[in-house]
Amino acid sequence: MAESRSAPTVGQIVLGLRLRDLREQAGRSFEEAARVLSVTTSTVRRMEKAEVGLRPLYVRALLESYGVEKEEIDAFLALVEKAGKPGWWHRFRSVLPDWFSLYVSLESEASLIRSYEPHCVPGLLQTEDYARALLRTGFPGADDEELDRRVALRMGRQQLLAKPEAPRLWMVLDEQVLRRPVGGADVMRAQIDRLIEENAKPNVSLQVMPFSAGPHPGMFGPFQLFRFSYPELPDVVYTESLTGAVYIDERPEVTAYLEALDRMVTQAVPVQETERVLREMRERF
Repeated sequence: MAESRSAPTVGQIVLGLRLRDLREQAGRSFEEAARVLSVTTSTVRRMEKAEVGLRPLYVRALLESYGVEKEEIDAFLALVEKAGKPGWWHRFRSVLPDWFSLYVSLESEASLIRSYEPHCVPGLLQTEDYARALLRTGFPGADDEELDRRVALRMGRQQLLAKPEAPRLWMVLDEQVLRRPVGGADVMRAQIDRLIEENAKPNVSLQVMPFSAGPHPGMFGPFQLFRFSYPELPDVVYTESLTGAVYIDERPEVTAYLEALDRMVTQAVPVQETERVLREMRERF
């Protein structure tokens, strides 16, 4: 029953969790659910973890066996169909690895994004010129067409900030992010202007971690924490390496990252002073 598929979307993950909850509410075991479909228990587990696609016929059979009312079944199946449609980022799949596709889905559905960035401006806040300079360095073998697609993908991600239900952003930037020249002085001045503009928005809080703060809990590297409005979905922490990524949703580990962020914001320059710091940094360029 295994099938090849791209990374699941947040909608598919949520539906898998709801399917699990309905099974547990009905008091059914994995074995009982598997018998309804004449499949292995592994298949049912993978359905609930969104590791395989949700087939409408399978979902209907399971929900009927769980005693779910017809109207609720029809509504659930409508959500299955909607969640199965490719996200806007699917058209960039030639430059979007599966391990990052899930990130874009999490980012697009999050109600809160908290992060620490020690190296560069976060992708959601980058100008096009800044992004192009970074991507040219990160993908030295890319031709102009590929580079354009990578830049377009990054700019496309930023559309979520214009939505009426835009997420709350709370980001800590290391001082070296603002000191490292990317693309030249003109690019850096425009980039810092963008940060000043974004920081003025009610849903955005930027803080700078100055060198003078000394050691802090985030010195191991960058990470992002996503929180969602879906009650079934736990907070998710994302960290990445040169060739892959790790998604963390186990409560003890996520709590450790939350505690690190809470400690870091007390060491960083307060939000109300961020604009002053950004303008001072801009003067250096």
